[in-house]
Amino acid sequence: MSLGDIVDDPITGRPFSAPERYRMMIEAAEVGDTLGLHGIYIGEHHGIDYTFSAPPILMSAIAARTTKLRVGSSVALAANLDPLRMAEDYATVDVISGGRVDLVVGRGNFFVDTYALFGQSIDDSYALFSESIELACELWPGKPVHWAGKFRAPLKGQKLQPTPVQQDTPIWVGGGSSPETAKLAGRLGLNLMLPSAFGKPGKFAPMADVYREAFAEAGHKHKAQVGACWHGWVGATAAKARARYEPRYRAYHAFNTAIIKSVNPDPPPYLTATFDYDFLTTDGPAIVGGPAEFAERLSKVATTVGADVNLIKMDMGGVPREEFVDMVRLLGEEVIPKLPSSAPAVARVSA
Repeated sequence: MSLGDIVDDPITGRPFSAPERYRMMIEAAEVGDTLGLHGIYIGEHHGIDYTFSAPPILMSAIAARTTKLRVGSSVALAANLDPLRMAEDYATVDVISGGRVDLVVGRGNFFVDTYALFGQSIDDSYALFSESIELACELWPGKPVHWAGKFRAPLKGQKLQPTPVQQDTPIWVGGGSSPETAKLAGRLGLNLMLPSAFGKPGKFAPMADVYREAFAEAGHKHKAQVGACWHGWVGATAAKARARYEPRYRAYHAFNTAIIKSVNPDPPPYLTATFDYDFLTTDGPAIVGGPAEFAERLSKVATTVGADVNLIKMDMGGVPREEFVDMVRLLGEEVIPKLPSSAPAVARVSA
């Protein structure tokens, strides 16, 4: 998983650029495709120093160079995007990839300024989000749709083009703070993706329970699925990994805290807490260590929330291309084989 932060390397002082950011994701995906990783997921932001603003374009480049990886968003900002246009973009990636797209959608209501940038009101965030998802679900099978809503023009028999390869709707709803969002995912029979945040992983477990209850109440026949997002750094040894990761994680934490404060006048306390490396790597969302330690901790945190899919964000804080690609290689070659085969919650790992 990557959000595309642009942070200069705090260890070497080397400047980071957007072109390097894009190239390294494509290269890492090519490596992960050969090593058993489940997928690669690209974030979306606008107007701030996360450089990925058009995930479907990068995902298409990755899809054209891989054969097995799922290619997903993390997340597509469904409340800010026109739902027909969003469905068209991700259906296109699905066709290019031969049916390997995951459309993970998020409300993004922490980013108040994004709503202003698109001429929207944050007060409408849930209504925009729910309407967008419900229309995307109707559109995905590729049949003519007759629909009317509040925020966009009605559809009068139009259908999604191109017709996706996957007929089962591959939509995940991103959310961990709003019971309404978790219930929406359950009611619609979609999957739930919990966020990455600088807090205890267990804080999101109640939302996973709310989702599963709503899913069961709706009577869906297929399986409910929960995904989770973690921060990670894997090295040859635990000591080397911890020493190498600390300054970059600290730089990313400062970068992220500054952005949150700039786009939200009243963020939740856990998003702006003081950097505490020991807490974050023992009781928080960060998984740091050699392959054995990484696998053990990943299994523990995944079980905490009952995650079926685990996204690992390893490229933050100015991590150079060479180190990032090496970590993806270690993840595939040495971490995944060490995960307990009896624990389905850690069966699928994505980077």
